[in-house]
Formats: sequence, C-alpha cells, structure tokens
Amino acid sequence: MSLNALYAVVDRFYIGHGCGEAAMAGLTLVFPIMLLLGAFGVFVGAGHSAVLSIRLGEGDRVACEKLLGQLVAIKLIFFFLLPPLIFFNLDTVLGWCGGGGVSAAALAAAKRYLKIVLFSHLFSHLAFGFSAMMRAEGSALRSMTAMCVGFGVNLVLDPIFIFGLDLGIAGAAWATNIAMVASFLTALTYYLGGSSIVKLRLARIRLYPRLLAKPCGIGFAPFLQQLLGAFINVALPAAFAKWAADEAAATTQIASLGVFQSAMILLILPVFGAQQGIQPIIGYNWGARNFRRVKEALLMGLWVTNAICIAACILQVVPPFPGWIARMFVSSDNPELLRIATGDLQLSNCMLWCIGLNVVSTTYFQSIGHPLTAIVLSTMRQGLIMLPVICFLPHVMADKTFAIWLSMPVSDVLCALATIVPFALHVRFLSRVRTRGLPARSSGAAG
Repeated sequence: MSLNALYAVVDRFYIGHGCGEAAMAGLTLVFPIMLLLGAFGVFVGAGHSAVLSIRLGEGDRVACEKLLGQLVAIKLIFFFLLPPLIFFNLDTVLGWCGGGGVSAAALAAAKRYLKIVLFSHLFSHLAFGFSAMMRAEGSALRSMTAMCVGFGVNLVLDPIFIFGLDLGIAGAAWATNIAMVASFLTALTYYLGGSSIVKLRLARIRLYPRLLAKPCGIGFAPFLQQLLGAFINVALPAAFAKWAADEAAATTQIASLGVFQSAMILLILPVFGAQQGIQPIIGYNWGARNFRRVKEALLMGLWVTNAICIAACILQVVPPFPGWIARMFVSSDNPELLRIATGDLQLSNCMLWCIGLNVVSTTYFQSIGHPLTAIVLSTMRQGLIMLPVICFLPHVMADKTFAIWLSMPVSDVLCALATIVPFALHVRFLSRVRTRGLPARSSGAAG
C-alpha cells in the first residue's frame, strides 16, 4: 500500500519540480475528480471483497465465483457511464473544483491532464478490484505485486516523458496511463494463470440480483467516505478561490493544497493498507464464528493504525520534517510557496494522531456486514463535520485561509470523540461472546 501511495505521488513530485506552481495547482484541481472515480471503484471492490471473505469462511465457492464476475461487470458499467459524462462537461466540473478562481495556466494544465487519463481509468479500476479480491482470498503477495508493477512503470516513465520527451504535464498523464494498463495485466494473469482459489469465468461476468444487496451495502460505507473526500477536495480549492485575496493568492494556496494532498497520500494511505490487511481476517473469522480471532485482529489493527497516524503526525508537524516534505513537491526556486506549504502542513495535521480509532471502527463494521454503522462512521469526519466547519470558520475568523486549514484538526478531534462509544460497545460484545460461547445467531446482537 505504501508503494501504491508512491504511485499516486510520483506525478506530483516530477510536476512540482519540472512544471511549476501553475501545473501543481492544475493537478490539485483534477484530484477530486480522480477521487470521485475512485469512489465508485471502492464501492464495488470493498463490498465484494468483504463478502468474498465471509463466503470463503462459509465454504461457498460458487458464490465466490459469482462475486468475482459481478465485480468485473459493475466496473464495466461504471466505465461506460462516468468518464463520458465528465469529459463532455469538463469546464463545468473543473469550475466546481475552483477552476474559476485560479490562473489560466493552472486551468489549462488541469484540462490537459484530465483529458488524457480519464478513459484509461477502466484499467486502474479493474486492477484495484482484482487486487482487493486477491487479498480477500489470502493472496496478499500477489495483490501487492500487481500494485508494485504499476508503481515501477510510472516511476520509470514519468521522468522520461516529462523531461526527456519534454511533454510536461501531458507526459505525466501518459506515464500514468501505461502504468495502469501494466498493473491491470499483472492482476489479470493471476486469475488466468490458474493459481487463484476463486476462478474468473467468462460466463460468470454478469449481475446477480441475489448477490447485489450485501456487497453494495457494505461497499457503500467506503464509497461514501471517498465520495465525501472528493467533495472535501472540491470544497477546499473552491474555498481558497473564494476567500483568497486574488487569483495569484488562490493559485498559491491551491498549489499548497497539492503539497498537503501528496503528503497525506504518502503518509496516510499505509493506514488504509493496514485496514485492507485486517478486513479479510475479521470478515473470514466473523463468517466462521471465531470471535476471539475477530477481537484479536481488531485490537491489533487499532495499535498498528494508531502507530502509523502518530508517525504521520510527527512527520508533518515537528520541524524540520514538514519543510523536507514540502521540498519534495516544490522547487527551491519558489521559496514563498515552500514557506506557505510548510506552515499549512503543520496546522492542518496537528491532530492527525487521533483519527485511527474512527478508521479502524469503520473497517470493522464494514468487515462484519454492518453497513449502516460503517456508513455513519465513515461519513462523520468529512461529511457531517468537516464540510460545515469549512463553510463556517471563514465567516467568523479574520484570517480566511487560516480558518480553512484549521477546519481539518477541528474535524479530527470531533470525529474521534464521536467514535469512542460504538467502538467500546463492540469490544465489550466480542469479549462477552467469546467468554460465554454464544451461538452464531447471537452475533446479530452486535448490530
């Protein structure tokens, strides 16, 4: 998952040093659109992989094959609907993302990048979907290999296309396209090579009405979480475009937001990698009614996630680390952007250490097939809390841009406090069901 984080960050590294502030701001405008597309991929992949883990625990191989085929079918449906819709409304979509308040060069860079990568996302979605199903059946190494191949191809081709062929931001887009295809082909060979537990059969690639509700219900929680992440990454540049003094100041703030996003991808995606690691263990053992193992995996996931969150907080708040991170994505020729980006990293991430409880709790409820609780927890930070705070704080504080960045630590604290009660109740339930040996039907009490 760390390599996958680097896969997403490497474009920003080369663009920040080779294409300038406007290109970095343009890539930041595109980011929420990529999150939007990714949200639909997570909706399919997370839900189907969670149910696959449970069905494997129950020993139902036929249902597992149907789930794999249905995953491919839904991803194909989304591909034929979403990219054309965005492509033919490009100006409107980028305008929602704050494109109307930035420089013309930043907006042009955003359009150029998006037009190239938009339709190739089919391969990325299929690669991530296959990867999630591999993990669910226990093939974590093969799943990681597929992601490593994409990262390696992107890492090699980015400097060649951006600098060697002098393609600029378009070179980063083409490198990403080729990397997506390479990752997809690597994942596909796992299923075509006969080494998978669950077989990919052409006849199974269709929708199964009786198998739709559970995966969609479970996948809806991470879907909403990423969808709200897309909305947040629309709201932030739009807020900077509205409240900044002028277009130049807005472009600088949005470029700084690009540094923040890159750092978060690099340092926080390993958190979600840990969730993907514990999800099949929790799901399988819940299906097998091994509640002792469920509790062990939950608590281990909490310790690991908190450790990563604390480390990420230190690296983005304690000097000189924030300055080093900013220099990864900003050229030394732009000291003002370096100064602003460093300060923004420190302010926005000062309470990052406390989000681990919410993340682990969301994964737990998703894994055991309790989508409603997972949906509430996953939407809390970015939907129920952060969006209103972003809208409210600039109206009551004199420094408008400071208020926008402050919304992030405020949301982190409020979300952590709200997650304590449901988490504590379920830990208590797992302890009781283990010690008293409650029958399988008692698991419904945890809802």
